[in-house]
Amino acid sequence: MTGAPVSSIRNLGPAVEAACLRADITSAQDLRTLGADTAYARLLATGTHPHFIGYYALVMGLQGRPWNDCQGDEKRKLRARFDAIKAANTPTPKSELEQILDQIGVLEPAAKR
Repeated sequence: MTGAPVSSIRNLGPAVEAACLRADITSAQDLRTLGADTAYARLLATGTHPHFIGYYALVMGLQGRPWNDCQGDEKRKLRARFDAIKAANTPTPKSELEQILDQIGVLEPAAKR
């Protein structure tokens, strides 16, 4: 890792830093370069559970603002962005039947579907 750690950004602590490392975001500069939306999509793609407060804390942190500074129309717009990122980057859960077929090896791997 080179440069300042992700946790040097306001609102972002060790848990976010660990999630960023799983997403190959290794520094505060990497995060700034990617921007909040792209970075959050990468976090979701590498297993981070979607959470609106976590998303807008990231957005606010990249702006140097406290996490709870987001209100009103700005918060509504961020919610719409969060919902779009979540919809595009969160896999649809498998049905019970698909889970059983997957367990016994009947379904082909998701990468081939």
